[in-house]
Amino acid sequence: MYGDAETVRRILTGTGDTWAVVGLSSNQGRAAYGVAQVLQRFGKRIVPVHPKAETVHGEQGYASLADIPFDVDVVDVFVNSEQAGAVADEAVAKGAKAVWFQLGVVDEAAYGRVRAAGLDMVMDRCPAIEIPRLTGI
Repeated sequence: MYGDAETVRRILTGTGDTWAVVGLSSNQGRAAYGVAQVLQRFGKRIVPVHPKAETVHGEQGYASLADIPFDVDVVDVFVNSEQAGAVADEAVAKGAKAVWFQLGVVDEAAYGRVRAAGLDMVMDRCPAIEIPRLTGI
């Protein structure tokens, strides 16, 4: 398990409310689209990160984490496991406080690097599933 209950709770309730969602586009059929909506419903500011830099759910998109001109608290990763490690490294470089790899996204080496850099990290879990459990909604 990559992310115990306390780490999940800390990221969702105490780490901060600005979430960069890597892989979020205007494609409503993708999981990232729905998860970002849930995060917004629970008071999170989502920041779409996708090569197309589209505006999604009313929020300006950026082509990369490095392009975001403000701090982000959590980097939520919706790319495949082979690409996720590089995104995790970018999150550390960006100064994020936590990294969250979505369901099915696992990179043990990246997990080790992120934790060694002092950030919280969760892998293979979905915040849209976890946050209602914490709030009882």
